[in-house]
Amino acid sequence: MKRDAFFDNAKFLLIFLVVFGHLIQPLKTDSAVINVLYHWIYIFHMPAFILLSGFFAKGSGSKGYIAKLSKKLLLPYMIFQLFYTIYYFFIGKGDWMAAPFYPHWSLWFLFSLFCWHLLLIVFSKLSMFKGLTVAVLLGIVVGYFDNIGHSFSLSRTFVFFPFFLLGYWLTKEQVMLVKTKLVKSASLIIMTAAVLVISIYPDFSTDWLLGSKSYAAMDASTSGGLSRLAVYGSALVMTFSIFAWVPRKHGIWTEFGKRTLYVYLLHGFFIQYIRQEDLLFYNHPVDIIGFAAVSMAIVLVLSNKTMLTIWQPFIEGNASLLKEKLFSHRKQR
Repeated sequence: MKRDAFFDNAKFLLIFLVVFGHLIQPLKTDSAVINVLYHWIYIFHMPAFILLSGFFAKGSGSKGYIAKLSKKLLLPYMIFQLFYTIYYFFIGKGDWMAAPFYPHWSLWFLFSLFCWHLLLIVFSKLSMFKGLTVAVLLGIVVGYFDNIGHSFSLSRTFVFFPFFLLGYWLTKEQVMLVKTKLVKSASLIIMTAAVLVISIYPDFSTDWLLGSKSYAAMDASTSGGLSRLAVYGSALVMTFSIFAWVPRKHGIWTEFGKRTLYVYLLHGFFIQYIRQEDLLFYNHPVDIIGFAAVSMAIVLVLSNKTMLTIWQPFIEGNASLLKEKLFSHRKQR
């Protein structure tokens, strides 16, 4: 599939929000402003990312696809599961020891992404309507089982699968319908309304947005299904509201949008250290600008060519960039 600047721009925006959201998470109890901002981001940032992942999964099912997928997703998962275990131990994080299939922090995404591709083998044979209906029902029903949680990223796999499947079925032309003036105007109302609702109900648990806990664990054993359905609707509307304002033209940020997996896997080394050492404090709303600057710096540092060269063997399973650099160095000599 030929790359389109819109999608890389969207991925750049979303990876920034992932890092920013993770950075400010410990501070949400210190400030009503940060609490609203944190909830607002978490309504859509992972559903949007997952929808885009599904959009680019249209080649699934080809010969050797599962083997390639294992190398692309499961191998980095196991490598970084080990890396984070060792890193957590050295920075003194209490829960450093984790079983191989109990994903450290953000690594759940890799494991779930692998599972979503496997689910496509079955769901791609269904019509869009039937597939999405079944996926949404699975995402709702899974919340009623207490023993389905963080292990194997099982809960999140089912909870977020409808967004991945929707992305798989969407065409570029359908996605671009959000660029109309009507949708862009409506999106401003929707995004503002989300801020107001969160401000009125600041104690709404973000566990509903994370998708990793059962309804019983969130004190909603009976009404959990309806609440999840409402979360699905909110996430979908917010996702397309954000997409409406993503630029379509190529910009300096577009290239960085091609390297989001590196940022996603590596930013935890920064975030977890900052959290462990309590390096961030909130005193004034202006501090949020500083937090955004720190987040952007992390994204840019982890997206540069040097970091790609160092980490490519662990993330992509090859060292083409390192070989290219060594060849260029020898040629210059």
